Order: sequence, then C-alpha cells, then structure tokens
Amino acid sequence: MVPCYCGSNLSFENCCQPCIIGILKAPTAEALMRSRYSAFATGEADYLVATTHSSTRKSHKKADILNWSQSNQWIKLEVLAATVTTVTFKAYYLDSQLKAQIHYEHSTFIFENGSWFYLDGEY
Repeated sequence: MVPCYCGSNLSFENCCQPCIIGILKAPTAEALMRSRYSAFATGEADYLVATTHSSTRKSHKKADILNWSQSNQWIKLEVLAATVTTVTFKAYYLDSQLKAQIHYEHSTFIFENGSWFYLDGEY
C-alpha cells in the first residue's frame, strides 16, 4: 500500500488517485486541493491543468507545471484551514538543490458545471 501523498490515512489508490485518473470528481474544494497536491507529487500535469479554472488557466503552462512538479521532492501537505471555497495550506518539499522549502498558500476554488476548479491563490 502506497500512502496517499495528501497526508490522509488512506492509500493513494483509495484517496487521490481516482480523482487524478478521472474515475471520481473531487467532492469538495479541500478534496480537490489535496488531489492537486498529490498530482504535483506524481507529476500529473494534465490533471493540474484540467482542474484549473478556465479563466486563469492561461497563466498556468503545462510545461512549467510539470517542470516544477518534477524538480522538487514533495514531503508533506498540511491543511491549516478550509471553508467551502478556500483552503489554506503548507506544502513541504525539497527543491532541486535539496534545500527544504515551504509553499504557503491561501487558495480559492470555484464549483462550476458539477466540478471543483482551482481559481487562484495568495502566497
């Protein structure tokens, strides 16, 4: 069993992977954020692009997402707060020089046409 990258007590196969491969839709903004973190950890850039809202998608190039995803070693996710449409979190990782980093973000999500999408974030 591979533990889920998002930090839940579930396996990746029973947590974020079904969203990433398109079997399930994330039921909440927090679930989407967790699956997006797992997508960064596994290099699933297509999912990251697809779950970014169309109004902000042009600012997120797939090649850049994939490069950032693969150049870092993702350590853990810490959700600090969540509402219906926002999630505040810290993502811990080692950069390409193996220096410890923390990405702090307050993300906003939107529910549209039956799916959650990442809209933007404050860093």
